[in-house]
Amino acid sequence: MVLSIVDANESYKGSVDMSMSYKKLDVYKAATEYLAVSITVAGEGPRGNGPLVDQLRRASMSIPLNIAEGSGKNSRSDGARFFSIARGSAMECGAIMDAISIMALGAQENIDKANQLLERIVAMLTKLCH
Repeated sequence: MVLSIVDANESYKGSVDMSMSYKKLDVYKAATEYLAVSITVAGEGPRGNGPLVDQLRRASMSIPLNIAEGSGKNSRSDGARFFSIARGSAMECGAIMDAISIMALGAQENIDKANQLLERIVAMLTKLCH
C-alpha cells in the first residue's frame, strides 16, 4: 500500500503534535520582533563595519532559531539547553548594540528599542532555562 503525504499526516493525528507551537510563545514573538529591529540597525551604519554587522545578524538570527528548536524537544533538559543558547545569543546582541551605540553607527531610537526587547527576551529565556 502506498501512502500519500496527506494519508501519512492523517495517521499521525493524535499521536504527534504537528503544530508549530513555538510561534505561540511570547519569547519567540519578541525574538522575531528583535530580529527585525536588529536588521534595521545593521543597515543604518556606514560601510566598513561588515564584521560587526555580520556578527549582529548571526547572533540575532540565533535567538528565534534556538527558541524554535528548544520548544520542539521532547525533554525539559533538552529544551533548556537550546533556550540557554538563545539566551547567550541575546546577551551577545546586547554587547553588540552597546558597541554600535558607542561607535554611533545606528539611530539611538532603534538601539533603545532593540535593548528593551533584549531585556524582555533574556528575562523570559532565563525562566525557561531553569
